[in-house]
Amino acid sequence: MSELNIEQVSLQDLDLLMHWRMIVLKEVFSLDAHEDLTELYLQNKQYYEKTLSDNTHIACFAKKEGKIVGCGGICLYSEMPSPDNLNGLCGYLMNIYVCPDMRRQKIGEAIVHFLIEQARLREVKKITLESSERGRKLYQTIGFIEEQDMMILKDSQ
Repeated sequence: MSELNIEQVSLQDLDLLMHWRMIVLKEVFSLDAHEDLTELYLQNKQYYEKTLSDNTHIACFAKKEGKIVGCGGICLYSEMPSPDNLNGLCGYLMNIYVCPDMRRQKIGEAIVHFLIEQARLREVKKITLESSERGRKLYQTIGFIEEQDMMILKDSQ
């Protein structure tokens, strides 16, 4: 079995990162291949340009034999300190993706562990994520638990 490497992405990898971001968005949101995604692409590119520069987003690629087989990211942000998060530093895991033909080989788990480690190095205490039904078991195995007290405001624009 070939060695798996998880590598942090830099701003120099922006075009490649954007390619993978669009793959993730198309799968997660079941986007039509013929839909005009220009504005979505530009908004995501602008996000990465800012957050990779100011270190509020960490992105990574999983590579086997030099080939990218997965990716992931964590957004870093602050909230007001509280008893369960004294320094207020938070991370939001996102874009955990593994190529369909490479799944069930612990690649997703390696990506998540890498991103958690990077967040911990920055003293992040609280890490959250949203999970698909398919990914739930992976996150539970790592130690994530379901929270029932979260709500989201719909159509708030």
